[in-house]
Amino acid sequence: MSRRSFIRRRPFSTLLLVLLIALLGWGWQERLALWAFPDIISAYTAKEYCSCRYVMNNPAEYCQSYVKQYLSISGFVDDAANKHVTVGGMGRSNSAAWVGERQGCRLMP
Repeated sequence: MSRRSFIRRRPFSTLLLVLLIALLGWGWQERLALWAFPDIISAYTAKEYCSCRYVMNNPAEYCQSYVKQYLSISGFVDDAANKHVTVGGMGRSNSAAWVGERQGCRLMP
């Protein structure tokens, strides 16, 4: 009886608690994908900028606006002499380099 009265007395608190438990359960199910997310930001930016700049031969300013995202990046290095780009974001860093005309750009380990 007391459980029922709690739900009746506090319906919003009960709903919030149920949603929190569901969110935690979903987070646990998707923990591997959520752990990989910070890498995606810097890897996407490095690869797309490299392709924009060195495959499509667009100006640097255009390519920087092309890859701009809502989440900020903490480091950006464009080594034009070696056609190599390194981008840091959300605590992770990734690099992409131009391989050749037929291969385009590739993420580097």
